[in-house]
Amino acid sequence: MSTIAIFGANGTIGSRILDEALQRGHQVTAVVRDPAKITTTHPNLTVTTGDVLAPASVAAVAKDQDVLISAVGGGDGPGHLATIKPAAESLVAGLRTLGDAAPRLITVGGAGSLRTPDGKQVWDAEGLPEFLLQIMHAHGDALDFYRSVSDVRWTNLSPAASIEPGERTGSYRTATDDLVTAVDGSSRISTEDYAVAVLDEVEQPRHLGERFTVGY
Repeated sequence: MSTIAIFGANGTIGSRILDEALQRGHQVTAVVRDPAKITTTHPNLTVTTGDVLAPASVAAVAKDQDVLISAVGGGDGPGHLATIKPAAESLVAGLRTLGDAAPRLITVGGAGSLRTPDGKQVWDAEGLPEFLLQIMHAHGDALDFYRSVSDVRWTNLSPAASIEPGERTGSYRTATDDLVTAVDGSSRISTEDYAVAVLDEVEQPRHLGERFTVGY
């Protein structure tokens, strides 16, 4: 069993990560701005307030945890755009204050910077709406920042091109910087199976200091 703190635990992706972590028997702290939005009750769950954009708050939440997960900016709309890279910088700054006692950091990334089979990147596709492009590039900027960090144990997990609530199958395929696609060319993952991949990484770290991606 691990102790896990989750920023953004009430979001579309964060809530699935929360549920998966509890189902596996981990001790979880849900970190949100409004605790009333967490309706889950469980003996292994603690709910607290925190600000992902404040390094001191990050450090307070992360202290004595095994893993810190951030699902902030994980796909809940354009309102999260302004927080994606600043959150990355704040998370790292907060963890740095804990030194060697800092937990591992796993963050929800974006699919935009993944390579497609034609050698381009997802964000190069024609017809993407401007707000979506902005979110994609914000996640790309955050990833560039993480890749400059060597003193915090981080992992960034990009979803498939399409991620939405669906079935938990427990199955997925992984890659590092290449979009995972099916035989028909589609690229998708359910939020439930994305959460499975996050918790698999919690329990068996395979991607320290790098980005990886999942899809069917």
